[in-house]
Amino acid sequence: MKWQGRRQSSNVDDRRSVSGGKLVAGGGIIGIIILLVNVFGGDNAQLITPVLEQLQGKQSTQTEAVALSKEDEELGNYVRVVVADNEDIWSKIFSDNGMTYKQPEIVLFRESVQTACGGASSASGPFYCPGDQKVYMDLAFFEELQTRFGAKGGDFAIAYVISHEIGHHIQTLLGTSDRMRQMQEGKSQAEANKLSVALELQADFYAGVWAHHNKENLEAGDIDEALSAANAVGDDAIQKKMQGQVVPDSFTHGTSEQRIYWFKKGYTTGDIRQGTTFDEIN
Repeated sequence: MKWQGRRQSSNVDDRRSVSGGKLVAGGGIIGIIILLVNVFGGDNAQLITPVLEQLQGKQSTQTEAVALSKEDEELGNYVRVVVADNEDIWSKIFSDNGMTYKQPEIVLFRESVQTACGGASSASGPFYCPGDQKVYMDLAFFEELQTRFGAKGGDFAIAYVISHEIGHHIQTLLGTSDRMRQMQEGKSQAEANKLSVALELQADFYAGVWAHHNKENLEAGDIDEALSAANAVGDDAIQKKMQGQVVPDSFTHGTSEQRIYWFKKGYTTGDIRQGTTFDEIN
């Protein structure tokens, strides 16, 4: 994506040099499992804290100041440009539809972070917390996305993830997340999971809508990077890798095919009214 020399958002709170430190105790395979379960966590990120507490026991956090490398600083600047593009595009889309867009904040951290949804570690993966309307990301996740999940990597994979998480913010602003939780009440776990899948796929769709309206800044290979990332984090792909079998009733984010389909639909149409995942999910 063409980004150098372009506007950077002021809504990025970069805590990488001062936050986190190391979580003492636990970790290891537990952290990997939680990472895989909570990739692109959405509203499910609120479940992270009790799981961590149960599996890892009491932890203490050692906070250390960490100097940012030139590469770290450049990556932070790239994130600010992606966030700025989201701000500009979603502000216009909301305005065109008679609404006002409230900009979220993106928090960059290392290893651990405190949020309105509770404490989380890097193992949580990137997630959106509706309690404070912020997106939380440890950028080390993108190395995991490439080395563990087999994604191509590339800077546009980062843009896709950021835009997916901002998609959850859109759902909060539009009331979709609240309606989804109400729909889940009284449902079986399998039926509740289907609604969660619909929410996640719609966030993928919104990421595609953003990419559609940002075409002038895209470069060859960008969309392939996004599709590769979407493919790598499908529930079926993760389950095959971790347990050797696929259990559809346990899906919470959608298959690789579904995630690719909805991102591509958003990218092709650019029309937020086409994100009918709750109508079309089986």
